[in-house]
Amino acid sequence: MPRFSVIVPAYQVQAYLSECLDSVLSQSYPDLELIAVDDCSPDACGAIIDEYAARDARVQALHLPENQGLGGARNAGMAQARGDYLLFLDSDDTLTPDALWAIADRLKETGDPDVLVYDYARTFWTGRAERNKVASHLAEQGPAPFRLEDRPGLLRVLMVAWNKAYRREFVEEHGFVFPPGYYEDTPWTYPVLMTAESIATLDRVCVDYRQRRQGSILVTTSRRHFDIFEQYDRVFAFLAQRPELAHWQPVLFRRMIDHFSTVFTRRNRLPKGSRAEFLRTARAYCRRYQAKGTPVPWRTRLRHALVRYGLHRTYRALQLAMSARRRALKAAVKSARGLRSVLLQLHYRVQLRLPLRADRAVFAAYWNRGHSCNPGALEKAFRTHAPHIRTAWIARSEHHHTIPPGPRRLRPGTFAYWTALARSKYLVNNVNFDRRLRKRPGQVFVQTQHGTPLKHMGLDLQEHPAAAADMDFEELLRGVDKWDYVLSANRHTTLTWERVYPGGYRTLEYGYPRNDVFQQATSADVTRIRESLGIPRNTVALLYAPTHRDYRRTQRPALDLDRIVRRLGPRFVILARAHYWHGAPLASGDRVIDVSGHPSVESLCLAADALVTDYSSLMFDYANLDRPIVVHTEDWDAYHAARGTYFDLRSSPPGAVARTEDELIDIFATGHWRGSRSAQLRAAFRERFCRYDDGRAAERVVRHVVLGETSGLPEFIPLAQRHPVPSAVLGLAHSPPATVPQPSGHPPVTEGR
Repeated sequence: MPRFSVIVPAYQVQAYLSECLDSVLSQSYPDLELIAVDDCSPDACGAIIDEYAARDARVQALHLPENQGLGGARNAGMAQARGDYLLFLDSDDTLTPDALWAIADRLKETGDPDVLVYDYARTFWTGRAERNKVASHLAEQGPAPFRLEDRPGLLRVLMVAWNKAYRREFVEEHGFVFPPGYYEDTPWTYPVLMTAESIATLDRVCVDYRQRRQGSILVTTSRRHFDIFEQYDRVFAFLAQRPELAHWQPVLFRRMIDHFSTVFTRRNRLPKGSRAEFLRTARAYCRRYQAKGTPVPWRTRLRHALVRYGLHRTYRALQLAMSARRRALKAAVKSARGLRSVLLQLHYRVQLRLPLRADRAVFAAYWNRGHSCNPGALEKAFRTHAPHIRTAWIARSEHHHTIPPGPRRLRPGTFAYWTALARSKYLVNNVNFDRRLRKRPGQVFVQTQHGTPLKHMGLDLQEHPAAAADMDFEELLRGVDKWDYVLSANRHTTLTWERVYPGGYRTLEYGYPRNDVFQQATSADVTRIRESLGIPRNTVALLYAPTHRDYRRTQRPALDLDRIVRRLGPRFVILARAHYWHGAPLASGDRVIDVSGHPSVESLCLAADALVTDYSSLMFDYANLDRPIVVHTEDWDAYHAARGTYFDLRSSPPGAVARTEDELIDIFATGHWRGSRSAQLRAAFRERFCRYDDGRAAERVVRHVVLGETSGLPEFIPLAQRHPVPSAVLGLAHSPPATVPQPSGHPPVTEGR
């Protein structure tokens, strides 16, 4: 008997069906049966299902003699199910990687509840993904399992069948089935949740809910949307048969009104001429099922009143009035913004005529994301070595928490911001400031950059239009002309910057200030950082930090991190850090810690015992710690073709190279990641790229640029004499290699990659 029965009804979805079925069969949790129901589909769905059934014994092909609709197809699948738990998946949606494993773990943790509710994300044809806005109701804090009375807010989560796992014996005991017609999920989900004696939640996206441009019933104009009334008849009939559930009637009444209002206000659902009829019917249902004393939130009282009283023309008039109001407000806001922009530029021009403040310096990094990188290290060095300079930091409001005490906080686009740009003598950034910046005589612009280049940059991107993304190269060079100093950490970087960013600046080969901490930190600092991240003691922490792919529209993870830590065993944890251009985390789990939002990548490097990356410039910085680095180069050819690279990383790597995920696992399982060959490669890499990063880069920059000391600066410490803070895992070099249990029996699809 399998653990899960995944039921997938299919009707006219031939373009999406294979992706759906693959998402189930490629799950890392293999104990499942997939019941694919061909609902007499006129396209190739039936043939596709048969092909999958012939290839994989876990697939049951079920062909219905006539179309029964989504509810009937699900019922047919349930009749064949043998699994402990039932899961429903619409054939144009997909399970996320490792979803079933996460579901299985949560079911075990909560004692096999009747129902487990998990999260979903809306995925759009543009590639954008948007997580459920009320995911907070799926928080796993508090007792579990529970009953619906304990957490009634769960009813705010989308009432559909496919974001839940149902214990099959519970469903069969109560005789739950899907009704015919549209909105068939309504008389299924409410009774199931109200009846369940034990419910649990899983705060994890397990389903990608595809938002189709065409074909979904939610964007189909039809009188079938009137089916919603009959579905609520079924819901309230269920309540009438069970007096012990009568206390739910006010809640369901309010949900019904909300649902009616949603259908009515969506202009693409009801046919022309039927809207008044729909509202009259809704009014009748309000009178039929109205519960006395039902509280209605003030935000929805007007909408409820219009539905309950069937005020069709009033509703339409209010919609038009509200639409006109929104347009007027939008125009007013646009005018106000235009006026403010004019005033700001006038203010800036006035400030440009006032004297420079020789004791002021303004800093920013990564397009105003927060206090970090080389500018962050320099800002601290200004306060240490040139305390007479008053510093200010530019960051958007959501990043102000990263700014330490000391510098003045500035928000971009404010009057104070333009004053600082106009009158501060020192300007420090790792990218460019606002293109409207007019650099004055006497101002000093220190361009710190933010890494050693592996990928093509600057003017070299003219040969890679996909990566350049319509970059204005003339504007780029106008920005370069404002630079006075450019920092470099090695000769390779110096030669590259001077060619791809040609200008009259001076290159300071002093090292990158952000890397000073690797030579200055102590073991106590490492311990403190690891404890703050929740890394267990005596555990090997791998920092996984991939770079951005220009050739991909969506930045999907290149590695299955949950699978990797499962294969490596409990001794390993992974710190997963997404590129700063990406909004979503790479993964999360018991031993995969999402650190994408951590303000200091240098602290993450200190916490990690090894780095796993692909083509990120972080490898050049991490090499200063003299700790193992493993490079994953599975898509090197595509990356090199789309972006261009300055050398072949595979032939000059900082450590072991893995071409596939399985090779990566093997490198750690056998101990090659910290073997003698890896150490030799790392030594050569450090000799080439880490010559100047000896822990005193920031001091050199401040003494040269601010204090005017062009001689007598600290001598560079040779690599052999540097002692960066060691890894937190004691005796790493002498500990036995980690062993990885090999899979037994028939491996799932993901194990064979």
